[in-house]
Amino acid sequence: MSGIESKVVVITGASSGIGAAAAKLLASRGAKLVLGARRKDRLDALAAGLADAGAEVAVAEADVRKPADVANLVQLAVDRFGRLDVLVGNAGVATVAPLDSSGVEEWDAMIDVNLKGVLHGIAAALPVFREQGHGQFVHTASTAAYKTVPGQAVYSATKVAVRTISEGLRQEAGESVRVSVISPGVTRTEFIENVPESEVKTRYAAMAIPPDAIARAIAFAIEQPPEVDVNEIVVRPAAQA
Repeated sequence: MSGIESKVVVITGASSGIGAAAAKLLASRGAKLVLGARRKDRLDALAAGLADAGAEVAVAEADVRKPADVANLVQLAVDRFGRLDVLVGNAGVATVAPLDSSGVEEWDAMIDVNLKGVLHGIAAALPVFREQGHGQFVHTASTAAYKTVPGQAVYSATKVAVRTISEGLRQEAGESVRVSVISPGVTRTEFIENVPESEVKTRYAAMAIPPDAIARAIAFAIEQPPEVDVNEIVVRPAAQA
């Protein structure tokens, strides 16, 4: 299947930021959506707006740290729409702080959500894609996967791992399963709120691009014909070093 219309797309981390922007854009282009996130109230509000505009959408509370929650999203797509065409593994968290002023709890959260969450998505969706004979993973990484800066060592490590796992998956998957990595730069999301230094936060806020910019990159990867696999897209503010 090429294009976006009628494709069945699961999005994790869909309650805000890039996930919500992707949901709105894909819905406007005719995708059928299954949206997952921990904040069910926000999901319900988003889904209601999309449904009012004519979209077909289902939601489920989902914590990507729990394999069963991610598997439930995939099963919901199959039960509701008969198949799954794309899994957008977008859920992510970040603690921006030096290693000596953060701690194990914050590190574990980034590893569990950013890295294990992607693996849980692969475990849930890959068997479905194999059985169908087609499918696509779209994983949200970061420009931090290419360059780390002080305060982002663990966050960068998780995003490097997402790139590495995605490339290994691409090589293993064969021509029937596409794998795309979208790496945003500074984006106007809750990431900025997690920056403790006011000077850095102000600088990030001034240069940040809207989540819609990343949503368009996700849509571009999805809309390609089956024989075209867009493996990596980096989208950053023009002002970002």
